Amino acid sequence: MRGKSLAWAAAALCLAAGSAHAENHKLDAEVARLMALGKVPGVAVALIEDGKVAHVTAQGVRNEKGDPLKPQTVMYAASITKAVFAYYVMMLVDEGRLDLDTPIATYLPKPLPDYKAYADLAGDERWRKITPRILLTHSAGFPNFRWLNPDEKLDIKFEPGSRYAYAGEGINLMQFVIEQGLGIKVGADMDGRLFQPLGMSRSGMVWRDDFAPDIADGREEGGKWQPHDDRSSVKAAGSLDTTIDDMGRLAAAMAGGWGLSKKARAEFARGALPIVSRSEFPTFTEETNSDNANIKLAAGVGVVTFEGPQGRAFFKGGHNDITDNMLVCVEKRRRCVVILTNSGDGQRIFPSLVKAALGETGMPWAWEYSRLTPVEAP
Repeated sequence: MRGKSLAWAAAALCLAAGSAHAENHKLDAEVARLMALGKVPGVAVALIEDGKVAHVTAQGVRNEKGDPLKPQTVMYAASITKAVFAYYVMMLVDEGRLDLDTPIATYLPKPLPDYKAYADLAGDERWRKITPRILLTHSAGFPNFRWLNPDEKLDIKFEPGSRYAYAGEGINLMQFVIEQGLGIKVGADMDGRLFQPLGMSRSGMVWRDDFAPDIADGREEGGKWQPHDDRSSVKAAGSLDTTIDDMGRLAAAMAGGWGLSKKARAEFARGALPIVSRSEFPTFTEETNSDNANIKLAAGVGVVTFEGPQGRAFFKGGHNDITDNMLVCVEKRRRCVVILTNSGDGQRIFPSLVKAALGETGMPWAWEYSRLTPVEAP
């Protein structure tokens, strides 16, 4: 294992040929133009080419005071956390600690409803059909979060594995299974397996005091600034704090399959469950779109996959009231772009910015975002 760790560390240094990124004045200018056009306070971008960090930029401000956003500024990853966690889960699969298609009941020392956090599922035996793959492809039938239900209780709304419905509850349950069933502390293990070996020194699944001197607050759509949330517990669905420098390293790792066997890396980005819904939200929409089949829109492990003009690609977004982020990777030539913003409406500039970074990918923006009109490139 020590030899493997040393090999991974050496590979990580190559991935991050990160520090001396080539200049990309054209992309920088487009970031600045779109940031101004979309009225986004701060935008950070990492570009990955051939599985290596090619360029990193951070522009704008990180807070109401006007302090500059920098590549080392700690920003909230939001739901991009889910893709990072899923990549980590594939490491456990690679080692034989987990199997994607074995029911979670196999790993838990007692029935799921016997745990207080999941007592709401008592009487619904469908939980026994749930597997890690079902959780990571958002197909367990859970609401996004239980508190969105009128009674704020967790329930299963359809046959597990039968369709896609975005659910942070499912990702957090996968964390629970690993912690309760395998006895692993997920936050610490992700740090040891991913963040430290990749040199992601300003990333963590919980708040660290050393983040405080250089963090990004966020701005709501209405213009009101909110402070960065100091998250005190690990949540696989969305507790990651990181920087664009660090996320560039991680995206490069994902693009190249660092730390995984070829088989596990292929499984991570394989579209295992076709997605037929017209949009990602509302999660239980009955509206469908037959055009999804034309691009093979499907759920991979913690990411969504599709076929575009450049071939197979995958993506994961992250959003809350004061954050909008996007990761898009094209498998051919191992190319990715990561965009982190400290704005609730940063997504308005994503279509044009992703196109500027990667060219036309065929990214299904209408499925991912149906709420805001995008700012178009001229």
